[in-house]
Amino acid sequence: MMSVRSMLILIAAIAFGGTATTITAAPKKTAEEPFDHLIKGGTMYDGSGGKSRRADIGIRGDRIVAVGSLGEATAANTIDATGMAVAPGFINMLSWATESFLADGRSQSEIRQGVTTEIMGEGWSMGPVNDAMKKRMVAEQSDVKFDITWNTLAEYLRHLEQRGVSANVASFLGATTVREYVIGLEDKQPTPEQLDQMRVLVRDAMEEGALGIGSSLIYAPAFYAKTEELIELCKVAAQHKGKYITHMRSEGNRLVEAVEEVMRISREAKIPAEIYHLKAAGKDNWPKMDRVLAMIDKARASGMPISANMYNYPAGGTGLDACLPPWALDGGYEALFERLKDPAIREKLTAAVKTPSDEWENFYRAAGSPDRILLVGFKSEALKPLTGKSLAAVAAERGKDPIETLMDLILEDRSRVSTIYFLMSEENMRKQVKKNWVSFGSDEASQAPEGVFLKSNPHPRAYGNFARLLGQYVREEKVISLEEAVRRLTGLPATNLGLQDRGFLKTGMFADVVVFDPKTIADRATFEQPHQYAVGMQHVFVNGVPVLKDGEHTGATPGRALWGPGKTRSTGVFPGPVR
Repeated sequence: MMSVRSMLILIAAIAFGGTATTITAAPKKTAEEPFDHLIKGGTMYDGSGGKSRRADIGIRGDRIVAVGSLGEATAANTIDATGMAVAPGFINMLSWATESFLADGRSQSEIRQGVTTEIMGEGWSMGPVNDAMKKRMVAEQSDVKFDITWNTLAEYLRHLEQRGVSANVASFLGATTVREYVIGLEDKQPTPEQLDQMRVLVRDAMEEGALGIGSSLIYAPAFYAKTEELIELCKVAAQHKGKYITHMRSEGNRLVEAVEEVMRISREAKIPAEIYHLKAAGKDNWPKMDRVLAMIDKARASGMPISANMYNYPAGGTGLDACLPPWALDGGYEALFERLKDPAIREKLTAAVKTPSDEWENFYRAAGSPDRILLVGFKSEALKPLTGKSLAAVAAERGKDPIETLMDLILEDRSRVSTIYFLMSEENMRKQVKKNWVSFGSDEASQAPEGVFLKSNPHPRAYGNFARLLGQYVREEKVISLEEAVRRLTGLPATNLGLQDRGFLKTGMFADVVVFDPKTIADRATFEQPHQYAVGMQHVFVNGVPVLKDGEHTGATPGRALWGPGKTRSTGVFPGPVR
């Protein structure tokens, strides 16, 4: 007797004038068939924050296809994870691998900590860029040199994917980048026509997969943007399921007011908001952290979608120019260099640096002393011997005042001069780690202790931020449980960002998986010797491909460009060079 299915095939064939042929679907693979990779016997932390349990993980292609007790299952590659923790790949909420990936896509310093996804776009993003911006980017390049063969942010991400990166990449659209594209570097407000142009750039980037709008409001030219401008950009991002993420207008003297601005933008633009590297900078401001945490708790309890991320060190890293008032950078770095040649302007700048003010973020005063300001990255070969010295030490060597010295160094190097500032309280950091809405970001490039990267000293968070959380704050100090730490590194950021099928160990999820020893995982990088890998991470899979095996990088680069939940427009295939 003919089955119903066969009868339907016969009717369809006759209707289209053909002959009936039997259609047989490809057999589905079952859990009993060999896996590509099988992780057996580990303690699974699934990213939800729930209690850990013993479970095996089966991987085929780029997906997790089985989770549980897999008995006698076989695989082309089997890992004995007995005594190990098995978790989703970690998500770096604040990555500056934008340029380092163009020199080396292996992401060694972070893959060796278990980071499988890098989130970029703190205020500045690698697109959209016009010809004037490309020219400035080339002129400002330091140790890492690269050609700019893309125009949009989506093209840049595709470019990384095609060159080959070991980690997945995604990005916010920089509010600074949008402003510079339309207005330039000057301290002025957009005309109605310019604001419309900015809205169009936001719409286009969101449709091509940007995660939302990122701002960095202590730096020029971002500093010149008023709250209303940011609200207008965020309204467009909100229409495309985007998020607002911000290096706030102040992390010091006006910390409370800066948090209030974030909440206003979230409320008026109807957009979820996140605070980059939450901190109270400067000893006088440390007592403000309790109030800030209470403000955020209260806002969240009322339904406001606000969260934060942090790095796990008491020092921040930025440019030496963060010691100068924003008006010094009106017009960009070339304008700053010209000002630094003028003795009268230098006198004005010295007075501004010395004078307490709530009008701008003064890192010189926040550090408290020039011996708490560490110089770690110069563009000029002549100045590289100063790498690792404090501003106080260099000033003493030169027999000059520290403020005069910092202005001299910026002018001589014709750059920001990469600098580390000791600003934060360890007690506040522990309070932040305890908050269940805080995720983690390195705020650094992903690099390696070799080649071009050895020309400068990074902040040790480049090599140790995530391992430090698991080693110091989880295992040693027991500030939070390992289950909760894994959730904050995986499920929480993936959910906040709307990353599809990432952040959890479940059947059907992409196979971003890490295996580490919870008894030994730790950071080794220090401020004096930052180029040192973390220890304890044994295996890392990205999209089902082994990138770290038995603690060593395999050289594989299976990372992909990831897109925001509002993506509707195809980015196509970017025809840039593949090296």
